Amino acid sequence: MYFLLHRLGLLVCFYDDMEQMDSAVARALLHQMIKCNQLRGFQAEVQKLKSQLLNIAMQNQTLNDVLGSLSDAVVGLTSSELESLSPEAVHNAIATLNQVSGWAKSQAMILSSKYLSYEKVLSFYNVSQMGALVTGVSTQTFYSMNPKELSRVIRGTTSQYLSDLSPAQQQGILRKIAAFGDFSSSVKYIQGAFFKDISLSDLWKQTGYNPPMMKEKELRRSQALYLYELLSKKNSPVDLLSTGHLVKGVTCQLIESMGADFFLNSFKIFEKNLHLLSPYQVNCLAWKFWKVSNASIPPFLLSVLPTEYLEYVSGPLCIPFIESLGKTEMDLLNPSPRKKNAVLQKVQECLNGSIADEFDVDLLGNLICHLPPAFLHGRMSLKAMATALPQFKLCRQLSHQQKTEIKYKILEFYGSPNNWTAETTSDIGPLIALLSKGELNVLAEKFPDIILQIAQTIGPLSSAEELLSTVFDSVSNGTSSIDSSLTGPDCLGTRAPSSDEIIKLVEANVFWSVQELKCMDAGTFGKNVELLGTVSGFNSSQLIALKEKAKQVWGSLPGWKSYHIVSLGRIALALTEQEIEELDLRSVDTISALGQQREWTPTQARSILQGFLEDSGQTISTLKSFDLVGLGAILCALNSTEIMSVRTAEFSAAVARVGLLFCSSPVLRHFKKMAESVFGTAAGWNGSVLQEIGTIAGGLNEDELKALDKNLMPYFQPIAVRCIPPEIFQALSPEQIANLGPENAAAVTRSQREHLNGPQLQSLQLALDGAQSSAPETEKDDGMPQVGQTPAPGGAPCLSGFSIWLCAALTLHLPF
Repeated sequence: MYFLLHRLGLLVCFYDDMEQMDSAVARALLHQMIKCNQLRGFQAEVQKLKSQLLNIAMQNQTLNDVLGSLSDAVVGLTSSELESLSPEAVHNAIATLNQVSGWAKSQAMILSSKYLSYEKVLSFYNVSQMGALVTGVSTQTFYSMNPKELSRVIRGTTSQYLSDLSPAQQQGILRKIAAFGDFSSSVKYIQGAFFKDISLSDLWKQTGYNPPMMKEKELRRSQALYLYELLSKKNSPVDLLSTGHLVKGVTCQLIESMGADFFLNSFKIFEKNLHLLSPYQVNCLAWKFWKVSNASIPPFLLSVLPTEYLEYVSGPLCIPFIESLGKTEMDLLNPSPRKKNAVLQKVQECLNGSIADEFDVDLLGNLICHLPPAFLHGRMSLKAMATALPQFKLCRQLSHQQKTEIKYKILEFYGSPNNWTAETTSDIGPLIALLSKGELNVLAEKFPDIILQIAQTIGPLSSAEELLSTVFDSVSNGTSSIDSSLTGPDCLGTRAPSSDEIIKLVEANVFWSVQELKCMDAGTFGKNVELLGTVSGFNSSQLIALKEKAKQVWGSLPGWKSYHIVSLGRIALALTEQEIEELDLRSVDTISALGQQREWTPTQARSILQGFLEDSGQTISTLKSFDLVGLGAILCALNSTEIMSVRTAEFSAAVARVGLLFCSSPVLRHFKKMAESVFGTAAGWNGSVLQEIGTIAGGLNEDELKALDKNLMPYFQPIAVRCIPPEIFQALSPEQIANLGPENAAAVTRSQREHLNGPQLQSLQLALDGAQSSAPETEKDDGMPQVGQTPAPGGAPCLSGFSIWLCAALTLHLPF
């Protein structure tokens, strides 16, 4: 029997002969079913089968006895089942548990707590045995570890899980290492995204940086700006540019100062790392290339320059222009809608007004996602549609009008959904979300499994309400009413969500009525609370129903454990101020989970803050950096006195995280004062500081904003630009606004724009267009030499495809 099971391969995932199966066979099947994780579209069925086998595997045995032999089916155990385990059982089964993926945060919290209560002391060895369960270790436990042991953790095999830790956990580890003087030697071993959580002020304190050390690290732009400048004093630009994320720290001044030969030889490095660059940096590259060798400028860079420069794209330049744009992120090159439209108009001209065949589609690449609806409607041939379909499926942000035209093209090409085959439906994939409810119903009746699989993986094309509704009807039809004795007489005749349905529906769970959610049985809620907490579309009434169900299942609020609260997700938003006061909020990990929700009312946020301070026995002045990071959006509830009570050292370590918050203007103003206690007065801030503090820069007052050097304007984060009150934003000079850069200019809000005068608006348009506001004055000359006789700037001859007027403009620096 066991030999046959091994030979089944992936067929084991559909094994359903449960009659007379003994527990040993069930455990053997569960072991073979680890490979079923490969079947993305069948996870609901796989989980249902694992649940059935799990029940058989545990017959006549305790969970403590069989825990290590249940394979990855253990992720299907509820929090109450995991809570019933003994620390010894978890310790004995850790070799199995540490290989399992897919743990919910609450499950990892329970199991890591059990494991560590047996081990007593958290050491490098113990942590290395935990695998993915390390994400459940509390922030305070990490902070209490020996710093040398922690240093070994971040360089050992466990380091692969560090990016899965919460920001509070990561900060707890970094602060402990930094506090005990072992930081300099540890920095070199901190790899990947974990390095991004090191504060700018901590980087300032360390020495011994070198380019090779930076190769495997992800950097925030503030870190890159500081490190590039520091390392450039003793290292060649070639070494620095070849070091991954350090390229984020290349300033426009550095680009401008590069010699022509060096720049041209290095451009491939920039091009390879284009995804790491800001639109401002790309704009600087375009201007530099134009100056040193406009004849050989990569065509896609012409789209970055002011729209007049698009006139250079014609004839033989058209194909490389479209091809290079199609391989680049459009929003990186052109954040401004006006500029984007001009580029797309040039693309349409280059295509001679139509998408004729698959060659045109391949040429367009991801540009096809940006083409205007009218062009899709009348200019795309049916011949091109088959090739365009896979590309449309990758589009992340289509307008309503674009979706409408794509839908018509699909129906024109494939005919009525009544005649579609299973293969056609699968090929169309997430684009079926564009169909009407009636058309979707037809497909759901014919191919329910395919429609369900598509709905479970839908992402790029959101706003798929009709699809989700159809899937809900398809999955929930036939659900029988439940036994009212399980949930009360109010549920007589009411259908209730089953575990199988909830797993299948994912976001479509939003269509359960309040009454149906109320009638869910306790076991179903316990198994699926974490999934239900991720449903973004639940309204307040549904969230309240789920919160009440949690109270019914877990008992009174004072008895809720940290993992209970963490597992709620968005459901926690339904807690009232009085209910929040009843919770045990002493753990920063509990607060960290609550702080990730951004929809709290000010009074709820204030209750969470007070509950944390009271239950943990802390005051604002005793909070550590990981507490501040864990509080997240709750920090916006601090008053001015409390903000000024935060310790400077702790604030400096957490400032980059605080700078991601969208707090009110008064709160940002006081955070700005705290930033000055770290970085000095605002008048002395540089680009790396402005990048580090994020939205806190929105707290600058009118005089401070006016006093900023114009060259610092591109280093505001776009989210900071949006946070500057309109009445203060209008204090910027036209010159400052012209230097914002394309991305920051695109972040200016309508309200801010309405407060600007004529010259300021003109400067804003210059920034949006990518104009080089600080470029030297160009000489004017009325003479018109013969094309090709006089070299263009940089010594390159005029291209044969350029018009006489444009070539003359090239040659003579004529202004456009």
